Amino acid sequence: MFDQNRRNLVLAGGALAASAAGFPAHAAAPERKLGYAIVGLGGYGLGIIIPQFANCRNSKLVALVSGDAAKAKRVAAEYGVPERNLYDYQNFDRIRDNPDIDIVYICLPVSMHAEYTIRAAKAGKHVLCEKPMAVSSAECESMIAACRQAGRKLMIGYRCHFEATNLEAVRRARAGEIGKLRYFRSEHGFTFNNPNAWRLKKAMSGGGSMMDIGIYALNAARYMTGEEPSAVYAQETTDRNDPRFREVEDMIGFQLEFPSGVVGSCMSMYSANQNHILLMGDKGRIEMEPATAYKGNRLWVGSGRGEEVTPRPGPGVTQFAGQLDHLAQCILQNKEPIVPGEEGLKDMRIIEAIYRSVREQKRIVLKA
Repeated sequence: MFDQNRRNLVLAGGALAASAAGFPAHAAAPERKLGYAIVGLGGYGLGIIIPQFANCRNSKLVALVSGDAAKAKRVAAEYGVPERNLYDYQNFDRIRDNPDIDIVYICLPVSMHAEYTIRAAKAGKHVLCEKPMAVSSAECESMIAACRQAGRKLMIGYRCHFEATNLEAVRRARAGEIGKLRYFRSEHGFTFNNPNAWRLKKAMSGGGSMMDIGIYALNAARYMTGEEPSAVYAQETTDRNDPRFREVEDMIGFQLEFPSGVVGSCMSMYSANQNHILLMGDKGRIEMEPATAYKGNRLWVGSGRGEEVTPRPGPGVTQFAGQLDHLAQCILQNKEPIVPGEEGLKDMRIIEAIYRSVREQKRIVLKA
């Protein structure tokens, strides 16, 4: 009895901390599970997202959309999806006639996000779209408008807003455990060795490391500080003789200025492995490494790495399940997601300013 009561208190504390930090609390599970259609059976949609429905309380896998019919049938058989709920990109719009589908999760190359978000909204479905939201802020705006016009919810796949270590770091920063925040730093990158990958084709990805992995550093700068940047300055370092980088950038370093005086220093890269977040206050520091990985994130609070912190439970069994269930809960309770389309639009506008700063080699003041 004591152990059960203690567990309930821990879970309640985690929910309160998440709520105080502006992140989702773990809502009570409604009886009905909402049905998801996964669009795109690539490495993320198939390898990461689909297995997570086993950890969900409010969500279930009911449909698949793929250009590979044989693959879709194999996946459907493995996960219990009826063949009548298999679609391709030509007959995608027929999802409007399928009441099993409540939500469409778009796990496609970035250049396809806007089209399939808009088509899903017109078919009367809610949308969870992977990040980056689109290849331009104009496309983001069209996606938001389409979902608003259709009366459907739009959420962007910022999974770290549901990840326990990130939630704990935000809670402790907001609680003043490191004093007044003065400096934020983040480096995000990995070694990309496949020159034929779609992420290295600008028409499909919209850009290189900044769009793909730098967005983690950018979004973290915003949710860790709780502020919107007022200006940005960026520099690019890319070896154009490298066959991987004929169309997109390798490294971009960017500095963010915040209204409170906090300075953010960030790096994105496709030629080195790093996953790190550091917050420096006038009384201590919060450090995470890895910070935004799929699992195994670590957190230290204090004057260095002397005190490792075990985070409180997050809003789901995993960050992915928490994300899937959050949108389902928002639909069932008629609430807005904590990471709506507007969140993706904000990041995209800043990314456009970062690319502009690189081109023009100057500091760019951001619109309020």
